[in-house]
Amino acid sequence: MAETVVKFGTDGWRGIIADDFTYANVRVAAAAIANYVLAHEDAAAGVCIAYDTRFGSHSFAKVVAEVLAGAGIPVAMGAEITPTPALSFAVRERKAAGGVMITSSHNPAEWNGVKYKASYGGSGKPSIMAAIESYLDKPLVKAAKPASIETADFNTDYVAAIARFVDLDAIRSSGYRFLIDCMYGAGRGVVSGIFSRAGIPYVEIRDEINPAFPEINPEPIMPHIKVTRGAVVATKCDAGLITDGDADRIGAVDEHGNVVDAHKIFAVLLKWLLERKKWPGDVTRAFNTTKMLDRICAKYGRRLHEHGIGFKYVCDLMLEQEILIGGEESGGIGISRHLPERDGMLNSLLLANVMADEKKTLGQLVAALQEEFGEHQYGRIDMHINEELKQSAIARAKAGVKDFAGLKVLRVETLDGIKFFLGNPDCASKPNAAETWLLLRASGTEPLLRVYCESCSVESVNKVLAAAQAFVLQGREA
Repeated sequence: MAETVVKFGTDGWRGIIADDFTYANVRVAAAAIANYVLAHEDAAAGVCIAYDTRFGSHSFAKVVAEVLAGAGIPVAMGAEITPTPALSFAVRERKAAGGVMITSSHNPAEWNGVKYKASYGGSGKPSIMAAIESYLDKPLVKAAKPASIETADFNTDYVAAIARFVDLDAIRSSGYRFLIDCMYGAGRGVVSGIFSRAGIPYVEIRDEINPAFPEINPEPIMPHIKVTRGAVVATKCDAGLITDGDADRIGAVDEHGNVVDAHKIFAVLLKWLLERKKWPGDVTRAFNTTKMLDRICAKYGRRLHEHGIGFKYVCDLMLEQEILIGGEESGGIGISRHLPERDGMLNSLLLANVMADEKKTLGQLVAALQEEFGEHQYGRIDMHINEELKQSAIARAKAGVKDFAGLKVLRVETLDGIKFFLGNPDCASKPNAAETWLLLRASGTEPLLRVYCESCSVESVNKVLAAAQAFVLQGREA
C-alpha cells in the first residue's frame, strides 16, 4: 500500500493542487475525519462544511460532503463562500459535531487545504488532530443509507454577531474613513457590508474573486500589502484593515501608509480591552510575539501566559480557564467572549472601535503605545534553505553562541525554538526601551527557518537580523 501523502498538522492538511491536493487525497482526509467523528463525537449532530475563494474549493468541499454523508453523518454545506471564523461560529451555534473548511489560508495560489474545526468552534486540540491522523489508513464503512446534505447560510448570523460586538454608532460618529483590503479572500463584503449598513465611510480593494491572487500571497504582511499602503494614502483613509485568504488573520496600515504589524494590533486591542472594557481574564501570547504585551499586563495587573507558537495553544488555554484575549505573531488574535478562534474581521471592527473611543488615528494609537510602554520594533526573515543547512544552524545555535552583531548573549530560552536575549547599548540609552531578542525556529514540515527579532529601533532589528542570517549561512562553508 502506498504511503499516504495526507498529514494533519496544527489546523489540518495543506497541499499543492493537482500534485498532492487531489480529489483522491481529499477523500482520504475526509474519510479520516468521518471515522473520527463516528468514534469520538455525536455524529448525529452533523458536520458543517464551507469553502473559500481558492481554485476548486467548492468542488473539493462537495467531495468532503459526499464522503461524510456516505458514512451516515448529516452535512450542512455552506451556500456561498464563507470565512473560516464564520464556519467556526456556525459549528458552535448549531451544536454540530465539527466543521471542515476548504482553504489554504495565506498560502500561495497553487495551494489548497482541509481545516478541521472542533465542536466548541475553534481549531482542534492536538489530541483531536492526532486522533484524526490515526484514521488516515483505516477503511471507512459506508452507511446502509447515506445521510442528508443540506445547504446552509453560515454568514448571516455570524455577521450579525460581530456587528453586535462593537459600537458601530461610535465608529460612524468618529468621522474616520477606512480602507478594507480582502486580498481576494473569503472576507470579501463582510466588514464593508457592516460599514455600509451602518453609514461608515470606507473604500474596499481586492474584493473580487480571483483564485490566482495576482502577484501576491493572501497574507497581510509585506510585500503583499504594498498596494494597500499606497491606497490608504491615495484615498485619504485613517486606517487600512486587511484580512488574509480565509479571513481569520488581520493586518493593518496606518494613515501614512506605514505597516502596523500584528504585535502592535494585539497591543492596541489589549490596552483598550483592559482600560475601556475592563473585562476579566488572563492574556496569552506566543513565544515569538512582542514583550510589550508583558508590560501592558503588568500595568493592569493581568496574568500573562507565554506558550508555544501556534493558535492551538491559545485555544487550549481558552477552553481550560478564563482568558480575555490571546494571539500569535502571524496576525491570529482571538477574544474568548466571541470564539476560541482567530478572527480577522472581528479584529478589524475592534480596531475601528478603538480609534473611535480614543479619538486617535491608527498611527496615533501606535505612537501613544510606544511612548507609554517603550519603543518596540519587530522584524522577521523567512529563510528557505535546505534541510542540512537548517539543521546545521539549529545545532550550532544550541551548542552555544556568545554574541550576535557584536551584542553579548545574556540568556537563552528554548520554549519553542532558540531565543537569545542580547545586551544592547543602543537600547540602554533609551528610556523604557524594549529588550533585544532574537529567535531561530525551524519548520518541522518544510525546509524553512524563521528568524525573528525585537528591539528598540528599526536599525537595531535590521542589524541583528542580518547577523543572524549570516550565522545561518555560515553552515554552507562547513
